[in-house]
Amino acid sequence: MTPLSAVPTVGPLNLELLGPRFGALVHGLDLATAEDAQVAGVRAALTDHKVLFFRGQTLDPDQQIRLGNRMGDLTASHPVVPGLDEAHTEIYALDSADDGYADVWHTDVTFVKRPPLGSILRAVTLPPNGGDTNWADLELAYASLSPAVQRLADELTAVHDGSRDFGYYLAQRRQGRGSDWEGETFTALEEVQHPVVRVHPETGRRSLFVNPGFTTRIAGVSDAESRHLLDLFFAHLTKPEHLVRHRWAEGDVAMWDNRATAHYANRDYGDARRVMHRVTLRGDAPVGVPKPVTALDRRVASAG
Repeated sequence: MTPLSAVPTVGPLNLELLGPRFGALVHGLDLATAEDAQVAGVRAALTDHKVLFFRGQTLDPDQQIRLGNRMGDLTASHPVVPGLDEAHTEIYALDSADDGYADVWHTDVTFVKRPPLGSILRAVTLPPNGGDTNWADLELAYASLSPAVQRLADELTAVHDGSRDFGYYLAQRRQGRGSDWEGETFTALEEVQHPVVRVHPETGRRSLFVNPGFTTRIAGVSDAESRHLLDLFFAHLTKPEHLVRHRWAEGDVAMWDNRATAHYANRDYGDARRVMHRVTLRGDAPVGVPKPVTALDRRVASAG
């Protein structure tokens, strides 16, 4: 068995794997000056390992935006919350002094039709202790369900809604006008539906694509059935064996694949201030598990 301290070379990167398929610490890479091959390696490692950590970085807001644009297409900061300032509209500032907490398990912005591909998070101001962030591997969560529950989940659709967290902010602080996101200006938050099981567009792997932050119910079932199903899924995806936890230090940067993870920021630092800056990569509409072709389907197709 390879010891955790080993640093294998994977393409142009040195990775310390935190689990067989989930989480890796990238050593010896300056994100501000990385070569194209190294950025391509980071992008590939992000798909493979779902969450990556980088120590000792010196990114400023402009460099963080440039890095994001090298990794993919950046969105505005958030559908509702404006960017850091007029020069950095892509940066979402999570500032505990302005209620910028993330202490509920969530996958970013699943309350829109095209949730983000991923995010890049930079530590700006850290409390003297506390404030760790935890990530859950939603692919592993799906894979570790029993086959019967997998088959059930494959057929389900869930409703996602951002009103609980952002409805008041949109109405009161933004006077009903959000950011320009994916060509749309949000004036209200409407429910959207996504498959409970998402098929990753690059790997074909399946993830349990629900989260306590924004998933409100299962469509097409009774309220009681929906509550029981979501309770089952939420408890399962946050089992300890599905998680990796990061203790932040000055200069740390984290990236994650939003199509296959959920995360939770610990709010355990009292009145100390915690500021994080996030940029977000444009994603696509989630696609579920294809429905099996039946004999009737084949007959209808041949008749047409």
